[in-house]
Amino acid sequence: MTEPVRIGIVGLGTVGSGVVRLLLDSADHISRHAGRPIIVEKAVVRDIHKVRSVQLPSGTLSADIREISGDPSISVAALLVGGLEPARSIMVELLENGKDVITANKALLAEHGPELFELARRKGRSIAFEAAVAGGIPIVAAIGECLAANRIESIRGILNGTSNFILTRMEEDGSSYAEALKLAQSKGFAEADPAMDVDGTDATQKLAILAHLAFGVWVPWADIPRTGIDGLDIDLLKYAEELGYRIRLVAVVSRAGSKLAMRVAPALVKIGTPLAETRGAYNAVSIVGDAVGRMFFHGLGAGQMPTASAVVADIIDTVVGRTAITFRTTGLLSVETPAAHISGVDSLQRHFLRIRVSDHPGVLAKIMGILGDYGISIASVLQHDATGLADTGVPLVIMTHQCASSAVRNAIAAIDQTDVVRGKSFCLSVLDD
Repeated sequence: MTEPVRIGIVGLGTVGSGVVRLLLDSADHISRHAGRPIIVEKAVVRDIHKVRSVQLPSGTLSADIREISGDPSISVAALLVGGLEPARSIMVELLENGKDVITANKALLAEHGPELFELARRKGRSIAFEAAVAGGIPIVAAIGECLAANRIESIRGILNGTSNFILTRMEEDGSSYAEALKLAQSKGFAEADPAMDVDGTDATQKLAILAHLAFGVWVPWADIPRTGIDGLDIDLLKYAEELGYRIRLVAVVSRAGSKLAMRVAPALVKIGTPLAETRGAYNAVSIVGDAVGRMFFHGLGAGQMPTASAVVADIIDTVVGRTAITFRTTGLLSVETPAAHISGVDSLQRHFLRIRVSDHPGVLAKIMGILGDYGISIASVLQHDATGLADTGVPLVIMTHQCASSAVRNAIAAIDQTDVVRGKSFCLSVLDD
């Protein structure tokens, strides 16, 4: 019988428990793909006495990482804890002790990627991270391997399942943002502190990882302009739908000369297009390659088993030896790798504006005059009955013709300084293609 591969699991939370369940329940299937059995030799957790949803043989659980890092019989470790520390220290210890590592921790790679990739390469080890981006969608393999013959021109996607779930519930149920967030938390899609999901941080870190794979540069995620969904309200979604659009949190990166144009922000996407029809906790990624053209990937981007599926696939690839081969090319980051030059997205596109104004004669003409001063042409205007809205201002909804985002931002800043505006105005990009 072929000698089994013994692996270590660090963290038995939602994803870690799902990984163990897959390895146990699908052992025969996984063994066929890996060429030999895969056995969980040790699982390191903070509390070995905690009741868990999966059962491991007696003696498997430990609270000491050295039981994995110091065990020469364990060649592969799955690091399935979140955050930066102790995750970074654990990753370093595993690599230093000759373990190949699989991780789902996008924050760790987005923050410390060059250091960790260089260490792995120096130690002759590999880091596999399919599960770090887009849950069960094999997007890392698609960019790093399947599309390797292409010069990637752009990536556009919905990369955060929590935000997408919240927006979908607001659209379909008429829920407020607070109600939809509470439901997401009750279903396990959002943490008790949902900040990184709803403020765009999570999607931005994932975009930085995809940009590294696609463009071969180090992308400091904190330099990417980002806006979350926490400022959106149900009226914005209703106005967008009235105009034939839905609002999604969209991550975008494209070549802009020597720079990368990048942004994570809510945007209007046309009803009937793939991004608009991506609902619930699903993710979607559109990639344009110079040879293959536009490709679209869609699947569950959150949840226990989709993410566990990606982790186990990486375990199999590592056991077989595929990861070691691909890591030599997808793992080119080092501490010497220069950071990408990042700019905001300022392409010509249409924009959706909501401005709350006082209900007086001449207000519309004043707003239009300012927009005209910045070279912004108007495609349509919506203004509903103003009854009962005197205190908060009458919502004026404007769809522009194509214009530069910078011009619109400057115009909105000027408009918000006038005495006819009640509260901060909203400006969202419109993605028609």
